[in-house]
Amino acid sequence: MTHEFTPVPVTISRRYPAAPMVGVAAVVLDKTGRCLLVKRGRPPRAGSWGVPGGLLDLGERLAAGARREVLEETGVEADIRDVVGTFEPIQVDEEDRIEYHYVVVDFWAHYVAGDAQAEDDADDVAWVSVHELDDYGLAPETRDIVLAAFEAWKEDVAGSTNADL
Repeated sequence: MTHEFTPVPVTISRRYPAAPMVGVAAVVLDKTGRCLLVKRGRPPRAGSWGVPGGLLDLGERLAAGARREVLEETGVEADIRDVVGTFEPIQVDEEDRIEYHYVVVDFWAHYVAGDAQAEDDADDVAWVSVHELDDYGLAPETRDIVLAAFEAWKEDVAGSTNADL
Protein backbone atom coordinates (compact mmCIF):
# COMPACT_ATOMS: atom_id res chain seq x y z
CA MET A 1 0.00 0.00 0.00
CA THR A 2 1.38 3.40 -0.94
CA HIS A 3 0.71 6.40 1.20
CA GLU A 4 0.14 9.79 -0.42
CA PHE A 5 1.69 12.83 1.22
CA THR A 6 1.13 16.52 0.82
CA PRO A 7 4.38 17.57 -0.89
CA VAL A 8 6.53 20.19 0.82
CA PRO A 9 8.96 22.25 -1.27
CA VAL A 10 12.62 21.69 -0.42
CA THR A 11 14.02 24.82 1.22
CA ILE A 12 17.63 23.83 1.91
CA SER A 13 20.44 25.54 0.03
CA ARG A 14 21.14 24.25 -3.46
CA ARG A 15 24.66 25.66 -3.39
CA TYR A 16 27.16 23.71 -1.32
CA PRO A 17 24.55 21.16 -0.21
CA ALA A 18 25.07 18.75 2.67
CA ALA A 19 23.78 15.90 0.47
CA PRO A 20 22.91 15.36 -3.19
CA MET A 21 19.63 16.96 -4.25
CA VAL A 22 17.03 14.79 -6.03
CA GLY A 23 15.63 16.27 -9.22
CA VAL A 24 13.16 15.23 -11.88
CA ALA A 25 12.86 16.25 -15.51
CA ALA A 26 10.80 15.31 -18.54
CA VAL A 27 11.37 15.26 -22.26
CA VAL A 28 7.92 16.29 -23.51
CA LEU A 29 7.18 15.29 -27.11
CA ASP A 30 4.33 16.60 -29.21
CA LYS A 31 2.39 14.59 -31.81
CA THR A 32 5.05 15.33 -34.46
CA GLY A 33 7.95 14.24 -32.24
CA ARG A 34 9.28 17.70 -31.40
CA CYS A 35 10.62 18.06 -27.87
CA LEU A 36 10.08 20.95 -25.47
CA LEU A 37 13.29 22.67 -24.37
CA VAL A 38 13.76 25.42 -21.79
CA LYS A 39 16.49 28.00 -21.46
CA ARG A 40 17.62 28.01 -17.83
CA GLY A 41 17.16 31.28 -15.97
CA ARG A 42 19.14 30.42 -12.81
CA PRO A 43 22.35 28.63 -11.85
CA PRO A 44 23.59 26.11 -12.32
CA ARG A 45 23.69 26.28 -16.11
CA ALA A 46 21.89 29.64 -16.33
CA GLY A 47 21.51 30.60 -19.99
CA SER A 48 21.86 27.04 -21.27
CA TRP A 49 19.15 24.93 -22.90
CA GLY A 50 17.81 21.73 -21.38
CA VAL A 51 14.58 19.91 -20.59
CA PRO A 52 12.07 21.17 -18.02
CA GLY A 53 12.78 19.94 -14.53
CA GLY A 54 13.73 20.79 -10.99
CA LEU A 55 13.87 19.58 -7.44
CA LEU A 56 11.53 16.92 -6.15
CA ASP A 57 9.43 18.14 -3.24
CA LEU A 58 9.53 16.26 0.05
CA GLY A 59 6.78 13.59 -0.06
CA GLU A 60 6.25 13.96 -3.82
CA ARG A 61 6.30 10.98 -6.17
CA LEU A 62 8.81 11.13 -9.05
CA ALA A 63 6.28 11.27 -11.91
CA ALA A 64 4.14 13.83 -10.07
CA GLY A 65 7.21 16.00 -9.57
CA ALA A 66 8.13 15.80 -13.25
CA ARG A 67 4.57 16.74 -14.24
CA ARG A 68 4.59 19.69 -11.79
CA GLU A 69 7.98 20.96 -12.98
CA VAL A 70 6.95 20.88 -16.66
CA LEU A 71 3.78 22.82 -15.83
CA GLU A 72 5.58 25.36 -13.61
CA GLU A 73 8.36 26.07 -16.12
CA THR A 74 6.40 25.98 -19.37
CA GLY A 75 2.64 26.08 -18.73
CA VAL A 76 2.36 22.74 -20.56
CA GLU A 77 0.44 19.75 -19.24
CA ALA A 78 2.24 16.47 -19.87
CA ASP A 79 1.37 12.80 -19.61
CA ILE A 80 4.46 11.44 -17.88
CA ARG A 81 5.49 8.03 -19.16
CA ASP A 82 8.63 6.05 -18.36
CA VAL A 83 12.09 6.80 -17.03
CA VAL A 84 14.58 7.16 -19.89
CA GLY A 85 17.68 7.78 -17.83
CA THR A 86 19.37 9.49 -14.97
CA PHE A 87 21.66 12.47 -14.96
CA GLU A 88 24.14 13.26 -12.17
CA PRO A 89 25.56 16.76 -12.59
CA ILE A 90 28.23 17.62 -10.05
CA GLN A 91 29.79 21.06 -10.25
CA VAL A 92 32.81 22.14 -8.23
CA ASP A 93 34.04 25.66 -7.52
CA GLU A 94 37.57 27.04 -8.04
CA GLU A 95 38.62 25.58 -4.66
CA ASP A 96 37.44 22.11 -5.75
CA ARG A 97 34.51 22.14 -3.29
CA ILE A 98 31.22 20.64 -4.46
CA GLU A 99 29.02 23.63 -5.28
CA TYR A 100 26.11 21.69 -6.82
CA HIS A 101 25.24 17.99 -6.81
CA TYR A 102 22.01 16.71 -8.27
CA VAL A 103 20.71 13.25 -9.06
CA VAL A 104 18.06 13.77 -11.74
CA VAL A 105 15.57 11.14 -12.87
CA ASP A 106 14.57 11.82 -16.48
CA PHE A 107 11.21 10.78 -17.91
CA TRP A 108 9.69 11.04 -21.35
CA ALA A 109 6.17 12.39 -21.75
CA HIS A 110 3.42 13.10 -24.25
CA TYR A 111 2.26 16.70 -24.67
CA VAL A 112 -1.35 17.03 -23.47
CA ALA A 113 -2.30 20.73 -23.50
CA GLY A 114 -1.14 24.30 -23.00
CA ASP A 115 0.73 26.99 -24.88
CA ALA A 116 4.42 26.68 -24.10
CA GLN A 117 5.82 29.84 -22.53
CA ALA A 118 8.72 30.62 -20.24
CA GLU A 119 7.53 30.63 -16.64
CA ASP A 120 9.06 30.15 -13.17
CA ASP A 121 12.85 29.90 -13.62
CA ALA A 122 12.87 29.45 -17.41
CA ASP A 123 13.98 32.36 -19.62
CA ASP A 124 12.73 30.88 -22.90
CA VAL A 125 11.05 27.77 -24.36
CA ALA A 126 11.19 26.13 -27.77
CA TRP A 127 9.65 23.16 -29.55
CA VAL A 128 12.60 21.52 -31.29
CA SER A 129 13.00 18.70 -33.80
CA VAL A 130 15.63 16.12 -32.85
CA HIS A 131 17.43 17.20 -36.03
CA GLU A 132 17.84 20.70 -34.53
CA LEU A 133 19.25 19.67 -31.13
CA ASP A 134 22.80 20.69 -32.01
CA ASP A 135 21.59 24.26 -32.56
CA TYR A 136 20.76 24.51 -28.84
CA GLY A 137 24.12 23.52 -27.34
CA LEU A 138 22.69 20.83 -25.08
CA ALA A 139 24.98 19.10 -22.62
CA PRO A 140 25.95 15.69 -24.07
CA GLU A 141 24.03 13.90 -21.30
CA THR A 142 20.90 15.95 -22.01
CA ARG A 143 21.16 15.30 -25.74
CA ASP A 144 21.41 11.55 -25.02
CA ILE A 145 18.32 11.68 -22.78
CA VAL A 146 16.34 13.55 -25.45
CA LEU A 147 17.30 10.99 -28.09
CA ALA A 148 16.37 8.10 -25.76
CA ALA A 149 13.01 9.78 -25.11
CA PHE A 150 12.45 10.24 -28.83
CA GLU A 151 13.07 6.51 -29.40
CA ALA A 152 10.60 5.62 -26.62
CA TRP A 153 8.06 8.03 -28.15
CA LYS A 154 8.50 6.43 -31.61
CA GLU A 155 7.93 2.94 -30.16
CA ASP A 156 4.85 4.15 -28.28
CA VAL A 157 3.40 5.87 -31.36
CA ALA A 158 4.11 2.80 -33.52
CA GLY A 159 2.43 0.57 -30.92
CA SER A 160 -0.59 2.86 -30.75
CA THR A 161 -0.89 2.92 -34.54
CA ASN A 162 -0.66 -0.87 -34.79
CA ALA A 163 -3.18 -1.35 -31.98
CA ASP A 164 -5.66 0.86 -33.84
CA LEU A 165 -5.54 -1.32 -36.99
